[in-house]
Amino acid sequence: MSNLDNLLDNNAQWAARVQEQRPGFFENLAHQQTPEYLWIGCSDSRVPANQIVGLDPGDIFVHRNVANLVVHTDFNCLSVLQYAVEVLKVKHIIICGHYGCGGVAAALQNMEHGLIDNWLRNIKDLYEQHEVLFRDIKSDEERVNALCMLNVIGQVSNVSHTTIVQNAWKRGQDLSVHGWIYSIKDGLIKDLDSTLTGSEQVPAIYRLSEPE
Repeated sequence: MSNLDNLLDNNAQWAARVQEQRPGFFENLAHQQTPEYLWIGCSDSRVPANQIVGLDPGDIFVHRNVANLVVHTDFNCLSVLQYAVEVLKVKHIIICGHYGCGGVAAALQNMEHGLIDNWLRNIKDLYEQHEVLFRDIKSDEERVNALCMLNVIGQVSNVSHTTIVQNAWKRGQDLSVHGWIYSIKDGLIKDLDSTLTGSEQVPAIYRLSEPE
């Protein structure tokens, strides 16, 4: 017997339970997905997108990676973003980090972790750009959590700077980009008040000009 059989058993029980409680749920779900939300979150197993916001499968389109980064050379993330914006026509893009993020903590260390160091360099760059904000923070935990929040806000900007989002706004598409942070300690999400809803809110250098 495979040591994964318990997962398959759990799946069968879950599917049967959902079908009993909500007849036709899977049949309706199979027809199409029409989520209003794109969630860009951390790969941390303790931060499951659907569960912590109380949404069903099909209600939220999800992309996750270490430390919830949006890097302009990451075609995986950009492909998800383009599909969500241009095909699914999501109305909200949510970048959700979490306090105590291991990726952020690793970026603050001067240790070699392997291949991931190249990915975490993006967070190191963010820290270096805003180092003055951390000078009076003595606690390592507070420093990590402050950088977690700053990282989310930075990714809100990165999403909004993409041609994908810029073109959506040029088309008049109803699209907002939000920054949230989640606490594993109490299960609560905090809005970081970094929402962007149009090109006028981003620096001019990133805005696409109107065709002549």
